[in-house]
Amino acid sequence: MPDLKTITVLVPGRLHDHAVARIGKTFDLVTLDTADPSLVTPAMARQVRGLGAMTSISAAFIDALPNLEIIANFGVGYDAVDARHAAIRNVMVTNTPDVLNEEVADTALGLLINTVRELPKAEAWLREGRWARDGAYPLTAATLRGRRVGIFGMGRIGKAIARRIEAFGLPVAYHNRSRIADSPYEYHDSLTGLASAVDTLISIAPGGASTEKAVNAAVLEALGPDGVFISIGRGSTVDEDALVEALKSGTIRAAGLDVFASEPGFDQRFLDLPNACLLPHVGSASVHTRQAMADLVVDNLESWFAGKGALTPVPETKDVSRG
Repeated sequence: MPDLKTITVLVPGRLHDHAVARIGKTFDLVTLDTADPSLVTPAMARQVRGLGAMTSISAAFIDALPNLEIIANFGVGYDAVDARHAAIRNVMVTNTPDVLNEEVADTALGLLINTVRELPKAEAWLREGRWARDGAYPLTAATLRGRRVGIFGMGRIGKAIARRIEAFGLPVAYHNRSRIADSPYEYHDSLTGLASAVDTLISIAPGGASTEKAVNAAVLEALGPDGVFISIGRGSTVDEDALVEALKSGTIRAAGLDVFASEPGFDQRFLDLPNACLLPHVGSASVHTRQAMADLVVDNLESWFAGKGALTPVPETKDVSRG
């Protein structure tokens, strides 16, 4: 077992405190305010062999660290890391799948119920004293009963969501780039086709060029006037202008959003829409799950530098090897 204290790991920007503490205990930890290549010192360029990161990692930043071997990304989504360039440089990239699947799926179902049954608005009615003053909260126009659910992105989290939807007694269909062998769910080869076949669309698709604004005006039109849209994957997958217009015009009934295109900023027009239920990207945000994600970041670093390989390599770098 090599002495890991001799290996320098850089943390650019913010990272979960538990991950930082473990990296500092195990490795030679150095930090930067941001992942800006101009901030890399000559000493860092010589010494840094690993990154623990939950920020954008550009090709230029990777190139500024000629001895870099591994980027351990905090989060299952890694579209902020230039993984293709990392592969060219023989740099491993890892992410944190599986440990957050159930938490995000729980949040997706909670957001769906809140959106359809208006539970946050009903609680506000009680807290504002309107129950006693004005009577019972108005009956909700929408219900989960009789709905048909489509999932855009039937990966690990999508499958966890589908299991929960089935427990509610609702049918499930999905759209991916390709059909999943032996999947029990109905497959649609286009997102518009899926939206036409369902009245509830849950997007858990990853970010990136291939999914940029995939949920567009045509998809929302296909979803229809009783349609409910839930977004819990990446904000970049949604054409937010089209979504605002669809909510304003009644093209769809309602939307629940946990992710936005320009986080932590978001389109302020959503605040004025009574049929939008909004969350500040809390899909995996429990102490339990975020600590498990932090542990997997450091476990990847430890396994890599112990010569055992990466635990959770991303597809672009699965063939990268040390040396």
